[in-house]
Amino acid sequence: MTLPEKAVDFVNWRKGEISREIYVSEEVYRKELETLFTRAWLLVGHESQIPNPGDFFTSRMGEESVILVRDKAGEVHVFLNSCRHRGMKVCRYESGNTSLFTCPYHSWTYTTDGRIRGVPLYKALYEGNLDRDQWSLIEVARLHNYKGTIWATWDPQAPDFLTYLGDAKIHLDQALDCRDGRPGGSEVIGVHKWVFPANWKFAAENFLGDTYHNPSHRSVDMIGIGPSALEGVKGRRDNELEQAQHVWCSFPAGHGVHSAVQPEGFEFTNSFKNDPEIADYFRHCHEERKRRLGENARFLPFVGTIFPNTSYHGRQPRSLCAWHPHSANETEAWRFFLVDADAPTKIKDFLRTYYMRYSGPAGMTEQDDMENWLYATNASMGTIARRYNFNYSQSLNASQRNPVVHGIQVRGDVSLQVTEHMAVGFYRRWAQHLDMEPWDVLLGAGDERFAEDMAAE
Repeated sequence: MTLPEKAVDFVNWRKGEISREIYVSEEVYRKELETLFTRAWLLVGHESQIPNPGDFFTSRMGEESVILVRDKAGEVHVFLNSCRHRGMKVCRYESGNTSLFTCPYHSWTYTTDGRIRGVPLYKALYEGNLDRDQWSLIEVARLHNYKGTIWATWDPQAPDFLTYLGDAKIHLDQALDCRDGRPGGSEVIGVHKWVFPANWKFAAENFLGDTYHNPSHRSVDMIGIGPSALEGVKGRRDNELEQAQHVWCSFPAGHGVHSAVQPEGFEFTNSFKNDPEIADYFRHCHEERKRRLGENARFLPFVGTIFPNTSYHGRQPRSLCAWHPHSANETEAWRFFLVDADAPTKIKDFLRTYYMRYSGPAGMTEQDDMENWLYATNASMGTIARRYNFNYSQSLNASQRNPVVHGIQVRGDVSLQVTEHMAVGFYRRWAQHLDMEPWDVLLGAGDERFAEDMAAE
């Protein structure tokens, strides 16, 4: 297939049609690496993974290995994991503590703030030829610690992280804040990593709020694997949002979320009758959150994707997911599991068990998703299949701008019914990144609402 000159030609956002080519073309994939993953803000890790000077965690940005490290002065850095001499990884461990990173190829050595510390035979071979200050480890252009999560970008022209996040902030906050309403306070208790044979965008899109795919999880819903795992309690999350008005929100930078607003006077749902101690803990968190946040406590998260490849579960299982691309048809998934750092050990152990039961390659629910994603990728490779677009027209004309729901204003382009308009917004921004549009365009400057534009057609 001959590819169009402009990536926007892959995405007919007014009709809700998207070319299958974007999920299988290696040419498109290489352009993603060059224009999208080099500019967007990407999740690298969490400060709880590097609490002490010298602590490091080896992460990824796009295809490239990076090191998240806290230097001896306590400052956090993100470096390309590549020696400046011949490119070998200077760190081959997933995590640990060190005072120096030493390349195993020729033993160039770097301190935890990225500077060259040692070059073998320097005086004999390099003195007068090598300016050490010019050959430090390559560091990201910008870094931001947001409530413990570490984000980075290679683009010095990128907007600051909070501007990039925009009105999606309040949704991500619900995943990062303590269960009792205190800001921040989460920690990572483990990371699942696995590889699956599908394009990374299928996973990112799924977490934008694709509620339409719930039939895929019918067997899990019938069995009931919620946090309590009580006999007779069906569903994956013990139906804690059953009485809420669900909202599906799209944001200018390409983020999309599915959240919920509880009605006034909503009460604690006790799904933990098999363990009164655990029930008391979550009841206390519920009441404290209402006390601290007032009416805003009725706003609860579900799932979302922060453009391009960071997704989250906001309640249970509370986690952040990074979808790292390997190729057009292979993705490495990392799921960072979150708990309140000061939660009792019993609560952390209880949640760890539930998280493993729910998530990852051995989790009951994620298996369903991965089967969908890999078959969708394979089904887009055929000569005939690639001639036909995917349909994303669901509820495209049903969104509202900043509606009031149960007395709470929900900002963004918001639908009150199951929709795909978040995915359309996601792919519109994806295409504009590939076409190297300037940042003011990528943040929505001059945009009209999707529904208004379509109505004018």
